[in-house]
Formats: sequence, structure tokens, C-alpha cells
Amino acid sequence: MIDHVRDLASVRDATDRLLSAASKLNNDSTAEPSRLPGWTRGYVLAHLARNADALVNVLAGRPMYESALQRDADIERDAPRPLPEQLDDVRASMARFEERAALPADWSRTVTLRNGVTDSASRIPFRRWVEVELHHVDLGIGYELEDLPEEFVQREISFLTARFAGSPGVPPVRVTDGTHAWDTGREGDPEVTVSGSAADVVGWLAGRRDGSALTAEGGLLPSLPPL
Repeated sequence: MIDHVRDLASVRDATDRLLSAASKLNNDSTAEPSRLPGWTRGYVLAHLARNADALVNVLAGRPMYESALQRDADIERDAPRPLPEQLDDVRASMARFEERAALPADWSRTVTLRNGVTDSASRIPFRRWVEVELHHVDLGIGYELEDLPEEFVQREISFLTARFAGSPGVPPVRVTDGTHAWDTGREGDPEVTVSGSAADVVGWLAGRRDGSALTAEGGLLPSLPPL
């Protein structure tokens, strides 16, 4: 069972760690490249702030973004700001998200995200946790996949393997970190078993590592569609 209250606490902790780490950067660092192709660190921070506001919209029953074009335009607008403004925005938008999440609500209801994707409202705090943890890594400021909380890594691997279930280009796959195992959920025996460290597995599934450190048995390492 998803514990949205506990996940909200995890989001708060992850946000505090990101803000603390990013506050040590110099002001010019927001214009430097992040680990995401074509995005500076300023883009990553702007996206984090606008994503929090977008999830407020989701919890309130409104469209997540006005449009895809507006989403991109808002990030473009906010990305060049000085570091203090960026961090204040991430902090303030997180406060708005927490304020909305504190309102009495039916957390079992179905909500709609981007591109018509639906999910339980109770999973929205976890989705925000994913944004904060992975984009902290994307900033390239010393926080690595190996530093992610163990609970988060296990849950994110489970979430992503389920997300790839039924993807036309992905064969039945079993993923293991040597201790735990997950299946993509497609019917039939796994055609390929992919194994490696938890950090390498989650990095591959989340598009943060190329999978070169993983071992594939029964076939080639599958190419995963973009998230």
C-alpha cells in the first residue's frame, strides 16, 4: 500500500538535501551544463520548480500544464535566473505543493498527468520524489546514483519495470541487482535477464546510464523507449 504521508516526508528530505547542496554553487553555475543534454543547471532547477506547481494542478483537478508549449516556455523563461532566485523558487514551489497535499482529499482517486497518463493521487508524492532525486543527480554537483536512498532505488526500479510492461520494442525482461528481481510484467517467460548493481539498473531504466556496466543473459541488452 502506498503511504503518501511518508512519501511527502521523503520529498521534503530530498528537497532539503538538494537545496543545501545547490546553495554551495556560485552564481554562474546555473549557466553551466547539467548532465541532461541541452539543459543547463538553471533549466533543471526551473523545471523542478514548475513541476511542483504542475503537481499542485494535478492534485487540484486541473490540467497539469496549460500546454506542452507553455511548459517549455516557462522553463526557458526561468532558466537564466541567478542561483538565489532559482533556489527560492524551488523552495516556494515545494511549499505550495505541501500546502495542497495537506488539504483533506480522497487519496485513492484517479488523477490525470501529462499526455493523458492517469495514476492514483496517492502516488503523486512518490512521483515528485522521483523528480527531486533524479534531477539532483542531473545537476552534476557530486550527488550520484549510488547516493540515492535504498528504498527509493528499489521502488523506482519497480515503478519503471512496470512502466515498460507491454512496450512494443521491449521483450519480456527480468531485472536483478543480485538481491531483488523485477519483471517487466509482460506475459511469458523473460527472454532476457539483466543484472547489475542497483545504481546501474536504476540508471539504465531511468535513462541516466547506457547500461554498459550491466550483464544481459539470453539476448542483447534491450533498447528502452524514452520516458
